[in-house]
Amino acid sequence: MGLRENAAAAAGRTLDDNESASVEVREAPNLTEPDLGDLSKDAESASAVIAWSRVMGEVRSIGKNERFDGGRAGRFNFRGIETALNAFGPACRKHGVLVIQHKVETEYRDISTSSGGRMRECTALVTFRIYGPDGSFFDSQAAGEASDSGGRSTPKAQSIALRTLLINNGLVPTEDRDADAAQFERAESPVRPAASYLDEICNPHTSAGRLRQIHHELGTTRQLGALVTNEVGEEEQIGAMVVRIGKERAAGGAE
Repeated sequence: MGLRENAAAAAGRTLDDNESASVEVREAPNLTEPDLGDLSKDAESASAVIAWSRVMGEVRSIGKNERFDGGRAGRFNFRGIETALNAFGPACRKHGVLVIQHKVETEYRDISTSSGGRMRECTALVTFRIYGPDGSFFDSQAAGEASDSGGRSTPKAQSIALRTLLINNGLVPTEDRDADAAQFERAESPVRPAASYLDEICNPHTSAGRLRQIHHELGTTRQLGALVTNEVGEEEQIGAMVVRIGKERAAGGAE
C-alpha cells in the first residue's frame, strides 16, 4: 500500500481505480531572479550612491567566459575588461551613472623574461569619480599592473584597474584568480663576472668612491675571492686588488 492509500485509509475512505492511478503533477519552482520593479524610477533625482546601487541591482553576475592557456603558467577562465564593460555599460547608461578616470599615479620598471626578452612594467593607482544623475559623485580607487614590450603597459594597467573597480565595487562574485591574457616568467638578474670589472678598476680616472662601490658589488655577489690578472700580470684576488688600488687613489687625492 502506497502513501496515498495509507492516507486515505487513515481518513476512513478508499481510493477508486482512477484516483489510485492518477499522478499529481506540479510545476517546478521559479528559480529566476526576483522582479525588483522599475530600477530607473526617479532616476533624474537619484544620488550617485543610489544610482550605483541600482546598477548593482542590474548586474548580478558576470560569467568567466574567457580562457587563458599559458602552458606551464596554468589554464583558467577569467573575466576580461570587455566582459566587465559589456555588463556594466548598459546598466550605467540606463541609470545615468558616469564612471570617470579622475587621477592616475604610475610607477615603472624594466624587467627581464626567462627567454631573455625585456619588458616595461607599469603599476597604476587610478582614482575614479562616479557621478550620479543629480550631479553628486564619490571617488573610488583601484590598482592595475601590466607588462608589455611595445609601449602598451600603461593603458593595459589602467584597463585592469577599471575592471577591478567595476567587479569589486559591483560586488560581482568571483572565486578563481583573475589575470591578463599574457603571462611570462621573470628571470633572475644576471651576475656580472668579476673579470669584467678589471678595466674600470685599472682605469686611473676611476675614483676611490667608485672603487668602494665595486668592492660592495663584488661582495654582494660573493666574488671578492675570485682570482684575476692584475695590472702587472700577476694573479691576485680581485677584492684585495680593489682595496689596494683604492688606497692608492685615496692617497693621491682622488675621491
